[in-house]
Amino acid sequence: MIITKRLISPVIIAGALACAPLALGQTGTSVYEGDWPDLHGNKFSQRYSPLDQINADNVGDLEIAWRFSTENFGPNVDFNNPSTPLEIDGVLYSNIASTRNVVALDATNGQVLWLWRPQEGERYDHAPRKGAGRGVAFWSDGGTSRVIDVTPGYQLVSLDAKTGILDPNFGNNGKVDLMIGLRNTEDSRFPNIDIGISAPPLVMNNVIVVGAAHSTGGRPRAKSNVKGDVRRYDVHTGELLWTFHTIPAEGEYGFESWLDDGVKFTGNSGVWAPISGDPELGLVYLPIEDPTGDYFGADRPGANLFSSGLVAVDVKTGERQWHYQFIHHDIWDWDVPSAPLLVDLPNGRKVVMSVTKQSFVYAFDRLTGEPIWPIVERPVPAGDVPGEWYSPTQPYPTRPAPFDRQGFSDDDLIDFTPELRALALEATEGFRLSPSLFSPPSLTDATDGTRGTLSLPSSTGGSNWEGSALDPETGVLYVPSRTQLGALSLANNPDSDIDYSRSYGVRVPRVQGLDIVKPPYGRITAIDMNSGDHLWMIANADTPERITNHALLKGVDIPRTGVPTRSGMLLTKTLLFQSEGTGASGASPIFRAINKQTGEIIAELELPDNQTGLPFTYEHDGKQYVAMYVGSGGNAAELVVYSLP
Repeated sequence: MIITKRLISPVIIAGALACAPLALGQTGTSVYEGDWPDLHGNKFSQRYSPLDQINADNVGDLEIAWRFSTENFGPNVDFNNPSTPLEIDGVLYSNIASTRNVVALDATNGQVLWLWRPQEGERYDHAPRKGAGRGVAFWSDGGTSRVIDVTPGYQLVSLDAKTGILDPNFGNNGKVDLMIGLRNTEDSRFPNIDIGISAPPLVMNNVIVVGAAHSTGGRPRAKSNVKGDVRRYDVHTGELLWTFHTIPAEGEYGFESWLDDGVKFTGNSGVWAPISGDPELGLVYLPIEDPTGDYFGADRPGANLFSSGLVAVDVKTGERQWHYQFIHHDIWDWDVPSAPLLVDLPNGRKVVMSVTKQSFVYAFDRLTGEPIWPIVERPVPAGDVPGEWYSPTQPYPTRPAPFDRQGFSDDDLIDFTPELRALALEATEGFRLSPSLFSPPSLTDATDGTRGTLSLPSSTGGSNWEGSALDPETGVLYVPSRTQLGALSLANNPDSDIDYSRSYGVRVPRVQGLDIVKPPYGRITAIDMNSGDHLWMIANADTPERITNHALLKGVDIPRTGVPTRSGMLLTKTLLFQSEGTGASGASPIFRAINKQTGEIIAELELPDNQTGLPFTYEHDGKQYVAMYVGSGGNAAELVVYSLP
C-alpha cells in the first residue's frame, strides 16, 4: 500500500493516529491507509475517507478508469446491484448476480481474480431475500485473510481471500447453516422458513455478528413468524458463541413489555440493516426492525421491546448493555433502516446515532445510552381499528430538528397554481390526513366513510438503507432523505390468521401524474452534531422533465424539486459526493461533488446508468479511485470506476 502526501494530508494522518485502533478493528487496515475495508468504510459506518487527491479543483476532470459488467454472471441478469465492494490492498471484493456470487477483482483494472458461486438449489428458490446483496465482510490477522458473506439461502460462508476457496476449518467445510437454532420454525403450515438477509455481517474482534431479515410484512402470511435473533460466531471455526433474543424469552429483560401470549408466537424484529461496532468498547449496536405484522399489532399488545429501537450488546457475552426504543408498538413499519453511526465528536464525547424513517436523528452516549439531548414522551392519537393496542405516547428527540417533513395536512398540498391546489384538495377526499406524525393506520371501510390515512413520511420515506455520511473531523452529519406520502389502509386478510393487513388496493392519490405533496421530494441535509443545528439543506436533484414540461405548469417558475429517492453518499477530506439513485420517475444518472460547508454543487458527472450501489473510494499505487454500481433501465449492473487522467 503506497501512501503519498498528496493523497492524505499530514493533519489527517495525525488525527488518524488517535482513532486508528477504532478504525482498524481486526482487518489490519483502514480508510486512513487508503482502503475501504467495511461496507460503510469503517466499523463506525461513517462513509468517510480522508483521501484528497480528488478535490474541488480537479473533480470535474474525473473519467472512467475501468468498468466491470455483471451481464454474464447469471443465472439471471442482475439489473440492480445494491452492493458496495470492499477494497483491501489493491483487491476489490464484491457481491454480484442474482444468486449473490462473490468476486475478487484487481482494483486497478477490474480483472477477475476469482469467483465463488453459492449454488443453493431449492434453498435459494425459497429464499425471501434473493439478489446480489449489499456487500461482504473481511477479516485478517495479518497472515490469514477471509471474505465473510451470507448467502440468499441464509448460510454463513468463509472464503480464502486469496483464492475464493471455502475455508475447510470453518463450520461444515466453510459453511454454517443459519437456519439451525432459530425460534418459531415449527409451524407445519409453512414448509419454508421466512428468513434471510441482504446486509453483510459485522466482523469485529475476531467474531462475526449476523442479523436477520424476512419477507416484507405488509401482508404477513400469519400472525406468527420466525424470530429474528442476532447471533455471534467465531471467525476461525464458525462456532456459535451467543444468541441475542430481539424478542425476549420468558424471564429475560423486556418480556414484560409484551402484554399477553403474543410474545411467544410473534416473529420478525430482526436486524436487516447493517450492524456497527466499537472495537475498543467491545460493543455492537443493533438497529432492530418491527414485529409481525408491519401495520397491525392487535396480536402483540404492549410496547414490544426490543423492536424499532437500538440495542447496545457486549460483543463478548451477548448481554444487553443498554437500549432505547424509538417507537412503542410500531404499526407504521418505521423500523430502524440503516447502520448506526458512531463518532468521537470534537468535544470528546463518544456518540452513537440512528437516522430513521420518521426523519429523526436519535443520538446517545455510546457507552451509557444517555441521550445527548433530551428525548421526551409526547401524547399521540389513538385509532379505531378493532382490537388494536395503541401506545399513549411516543418519544420525540428535542434536537436535532427533523431532517424531513413529518405529518400531513392541507398545508402540505402542492400549490404551484390555484388550480392544482384545488385538484389536490379534491384528491384527498375520502382519506384521513395525519396532522400528527404518529397518526395511526385506519380501515379501508371505516365507519366515517374514509378508506385510509395519508401518512408522511411513508414506510419508505425519510432515511433508509443507504445510510448517511458523517465527518469525524467536524462532527457534521449529511443525511439523504425522501419526502413521500404513504396510504395506511387496512383490510381483512382472508389468506391469513391475522385479522387485518395492508390493503394494496388503496393507493396514494396523484393529480394528473403529479405528487400531491409539496417539494422537495428528495433532499440532503447537513446537521452539526456538536450543537444539533441544521447547517444547510438542498434538493437531491434538478426538477425532472415530467414536472417542468407538465401541461398545467407552463410558465410557472418551479424551484429545484429533487426526486423521491435517497441519494448514495460518500464523504472525503474535501468533498461530499452524491448520486440520485434509482426507483423514481425522473431520477438521472448524475454524480455530483458538493461543497461540504455550503451545499454548493461543484461538479456534475454523467454516469453510464443510474446509481444502484453506494459510492466508495480507495487508493492504490498512488492513485485515488471513486466507484459505484450502476444499472436499471434494462441494462445489466456494472461497476464503474473513476480516477483523474
